Amino acid sequence: MTQKSEAQKGNITPEMEYVAEKENIDVNKLANLIDKGLVVIPKNINGHSTPCGIGEGLKTKINANIGSSSKIDDIELEVNKAKLAQEYGADALMDLSTGSDLKLFRKKIMDAVDLC
Repeated sequence: MTQKSEAQKGNITPEMEYVAEKENIDVNKLANLIDKGLVVIPKNINGHSTPCGIGEGLKTKINANIGSSSKIDDIELEVNKAKLAQEYGADALMDLSTGSDLKLFRKKIMDAVDLC
């Protein structure tokens, strides 16, 4: 199931309802924009994320990048960056990590913030 396939069938998903409320837009109008391919609600079914709408007629989204590397592998530094990004209004967080123990790193980040 994708948001687009559900919109094409005329179905309203919980994600569409959430985004419509957050964006202050009629859910049927949102579903129509999704059906036309003008709005997307990205969501990884294997991970934890808050639904977030991107596209025509919606608020601009702010993305923040964090990550560890082979040269800098400081989990607490990146957790603090993630918290600051959320505090200052970031909508999404992109993890560009290439360092060690990615599973632990990502768990600590996900436990610390609630972004798309």
